[in-house]
Amino acid sequence: MNTLSELHLDALSEVFNVGAGRAAASLSEIVGDEVLLSVPSVEIRKSSDLDLSAISLDSNRFGTVHQTFSGTFQAEALLLFTEEHALEIVRDMMGSQISLEDLAEFEQEAMCELGNIILNACLSAMADMLNIPLDCSLPDYTVATTEEIFRRVSDDEKQPYVLLLHIDLAIEKRRSEGHLIFLLSSTSLESLIIQIERYLGEI
Repeated sequence: MNTLSELHLDALSEVFNVGAGRAAASLSEIVGDEVLLSVPSVEIRKSSDLDLSAISLDSNRFGTVHQTFSGTFQAEALLLFTEEHALEIVRDMMGSQISLEDLAEFEQEAMCELGNIILNACLSAMADMLNIPLDCSLPDYTVATTEEIFRRVSDDEKQPYVLLLHIDLAIEKRRSEGHLIFLLSSTSLESLIIQIERYLGEI
């Protein structure tokens, strides 16, 4: 078995929604206002079949937070926001009084913190609900073009599967859209399916 069924995807949606709730609570404390974070859809694709237009990645440049996860299965995680939205999120995190000139100075630190919160919340929810160990590397942040990001995805022969989540992030009245991408090897995907099957058998 090397693909996720609708039942598996529903279970993962439940897991990531729990993670989104945890991340929103943590972000609310940072910005001092209500943060809504939803993960409405989860899908699995082969990286070679990924269609950029189909997932609304029509911006030219993205703020990209990257982390590597290991444990029962291994994955690379990429959190993407358009460059414009990334700066807006940083401004909300740092305080709206910060000038645009000073914003870039804090962009990397703030986006790494944002990525760390969202990615760790999602993965800790998965670890808790599936009862598996998962460790993560420190996050790194870059601004990259669509071509650079997906050249990396499609050229990674060791991790041919992509687990894709669409994210809606709302801070105050501002709404941003992002994408969370997990790159998985065939072995890691099989391990994930086994753990989901076990979880479904216990509920």
